[in-house]
Amino acid sequence: MKWVLILCGLLILIIIWLVLDFRLGRRKHLLKANKVETAILHGELEIYTHGKEFFRSYFTELQHAEKHIHILYYIVKNDSFGQEFFTILKERARVGVEVRLLIDRLGSLTIKKKEVSELKDAGVHVAFCNRVRPPFLFYSAQVRNHRKISIIDGKIGFMGGFNIGKEYIDKDPKLSPWRDYQLQITGESVNFLQSEFFIDWNECALEKVDYRPEYFPKLPKGRIRHRFIPTEAGALEENFIQLIRKSTKSIIIGTPYFIPSAAIFAELLKALQRGVHLTLIVPYTADHALVQEASYRYLRRLLKAGALIYQYKNGFYHAKTLLIDEKICDIGTANFDRRSFFLNKEINCYIYDRSFIEKVMKVIEEDILDSKRMTLTQLNKPNLLRTVKETAARAVCHFL
Repeated sequence: MKWVLILCGLLILIIIWLVLDFRLGRRKHLLKANKVETAILHGELEIYTHGKEFFRSYFTELQHAEKHIHILYYIVKNDSFGQEFFTILKERARVGVEVRLLIDRLGSLTIKKKEVSELKDAGVHVAFCNRVRPPFLFYSAQVRNHRKISIIDGKIGFMGGFNIGKEYIDKDPKLSPWRDYQLQITGESVNFLQSEFFIDWNECALEKVDYRPEYFPKLPKGRIRHRFIPTEAGALEENFIQLIRKSTKSIIIGTPYFIPSAAIFAELLKALQRGVHLTLIVPYTADHALVQEASYRYLRRLLKAGALIYQYKNGFYHAKTLLIDEKICDIGTANFDRRSFFLNKEINCYIYDRSFIEKVMKVIEEDILDSKRMTLTQLNKPNLLRTVKETAARAVCHFL
C-alpha cells in the first residue's frame, strides 16, 4: 500500500510538471512569435503530386546548382534515399557550391553523428533546429519546425509536403503510392523563401549568415498571384478562420490528419449552415497511431451537417490544401490539425490565380475518383476497439 501511494504521488507530480512546463513554455513562445506574411507576389508555379517525378526534377536542380543550396526539412531519413540525397549535397559542396542543410532535431532523429561528420567534412554546413532544451523540456519537444523549403542559387524554390525518405518515392509497401502536393516556384517570391530560410537558420545555427546581395538576385515577375505566410504559435488557426469566414460557395480541405481546433470546427459548421458546400479528403490508411480515431468525432458531426467526406484509397494521402470558393488555394506544409495550428512552424502559399487553381482542381478531382465516400452508418457501426482508440485519441489529440 505504501508503494502504491508513493507511485501515485510521483504520477501526480509528473502530471503537474508536464502541465506547468507546457503552459509556461507556450506563454514564452507566444511572446516571442512574430506574425509575418508577404504582400501579393507574382511568380511561376508548378505542382508535383508524385514523389518520383518531383525528386527527379528536384535532384536535377540540386546537381546543377552553381552558387548556393539552402534546404530546410522536417524529416530526412537515414535510409538509401536519404544517402542519395546526402551524396548530391556533398558532391556540390566539394566543387565549391555553398550548401546549407537545416533539419528538425526530432523529425530527423535517425541522422547520426557519422552522417553529419561526413557532410561537414565535404563542406556542407549542417544545423539542427528546435532542439529539446530546458527549462521547458516537454514543450520544446512538442514544437517542431515542420517547414520544408529549398532554394537553389536564389532562383528556384520548392515547398510542400514531401520529406526525404524512401516512403516518399513509393518504397514503403504499406503507404505506396504516396500522394502529396509540392510546389516549384520561380520569380520574385523566391527571395522571400530565401529570407525565411535565413531567419530559421540564424535562430538555430551557431554559425550565423549575413544577408549578402548574391543571395537575393533581381528576379522577374511572373503571371501567378500568390503570397507566403509562415506561421507558428496559433497564427495558422487565425488565418484559416479568416479564410473559412470568406467562403460563400465551397470549401475543399485535403489533409492527412483532420483534428481541428474548437474555433475552426465551429466555423466549418457555420459555413455548412449558411449553405457552403464542404468537401474533405483524408487518407483511408493511417500512417500514425490514433490519428484517424481522433478525427472521427468531428467527421460524424460534419456528415450529419451535410459535408462530403472522401477517404483516399490509392496509397497514402499526405497532401495539404484548402480551397475557398475556387478563388483562393492554399498549398503548404501545414496539416489540418492542432499540432500545425498551435505548435509547429509551418509555411503556406496562398494562390489567387484562376488558371492555376483550375489545375489544382483537376488534381483534386482525380483524388476524389481514387477515394471512397465515408458514411455516417460506417462511422456509427459498433466497434469496441475503435471506441477505445477514440477515447485514447481524445485525451492526446493536441499532440497528434
